[in-house]
Amino acid sequence: MKVYVPSPLSSYTREANTVDADGASVAELMADLDRRYPGMRFRIINEQDEIRRHIKIFVNREQVRDLATPLAGDDEIMIVCALSGG
Repeated sequence: MKVYVPSPLSSYTREANTVDADGASVAELMADLDRRYPGMRFRIINEQDEIRRHIKIFVNREQVRDLATPLAGDDEIMIVCALSGG
């Protein structure tokens, strides 16, 4: 499936903003992304196996919050980093 990667994480994907990955769930997709692009999962998922607060994941333009969310092979995944600062 197609995964859109935000610019702050593109250093993990050799500067690609769109990559392919596989998985029957968001958790499996994150594991596959980490296998293909080591270190990427840690930037998205925290030590408690939750999506980090500043990261949003959208499946077919709908936000998901649960790593157990099932995925289909033709889904489009968008990872978004929230901006913060003062």
